[in-house]
Amino acid sequence: MLALIDSHNHFDDPSFDLDRDDAFQRARASGVRAQVAAAVSARLWPKLKAVTARYPGVYASYGLHPVYLAEHRPEHLDQLTDWLIRERPVAVGECGLDYYLPDLDPDVQADYFTGQLRLARHHDLPAIIHARHAVDQVIKFVRRFPGVRGVVHSFSGSEEQARRLLDLGILLSFGGPLTYPRATRLRGLIRELPPESFMLETDAPDQPPSNHRGARNEPAFLPEILACVAELRQTDPAEIAAATTANARRLFGLPDEPSANPH
Repeated sequence: MLALIDSHNHFDDPSFDLDRDDAFQRARASGVRAQVAAAVSARLWPKLKAVTARYPGVYASYGLHPVYLAEHRPEHLDQLTDWLIRERPVAVGECGLDYYLPDLDPDVQADYFTGQLRLARHHDLPAIIHARHAVDQVIKFVRRFPGVRGVVHSFSGSEEQARRLLDLGILLSFGGPLTYPRATRLRGLIRELPPESFMLETDAPDQPPSNHRGARNEPAFLPEILACVAELRQTDPAEIAAATTANARRLFGLPDEPSANPH
């Protein structure tokens, strides 16, 4: 069985509350050896902390997601500083920009995004970045923080945008959308990227692969993403698994085989 890392999900989501133990076991049985779970608002940080304490190999990232803008307050950035120092997560985020939903003020989004990029660079942590209909704007803000590391999760931009992000030291991550045949641009892009530039994710419980359309997504479905990438790249799945696992371990500072979480 190939060892995999789910580089982005929301394993603290309420949709897992009734069967989180079983979902964790299914993920382990499918080869998922580690998961990076990203919080979306300050209110949910304590729950994510509890989830990562219970499940070995599930690592926390604390942040303020742009879609939850109405929940955020300026003092949450100060609280995030305390959480980064005290809890030592593997990343900052989910943070970023969302220009798809019309009621999210771009200027307020920018304030929270730049605040989190600043924290990520200061604490030498990668940023997990959301960029929906906003890849060019994300690139613009990342450029203001030279040396910041991170990943644009569920990347959906162009090849040119991908190259610009990679030139800035930002990795890309791909999940369920790649498995849909209509995603022609995305499927073409994954064929061209160097193996050290991308990771695999589920974004569970969101963005299920095509075989599970309309269902709750979960980390156990990650091998389906792997199979799709291997087929598109005409590469042995073992090579993709090894490369993406190494990329995730390097970016997030994960141990080779988690036995217990550092926090």
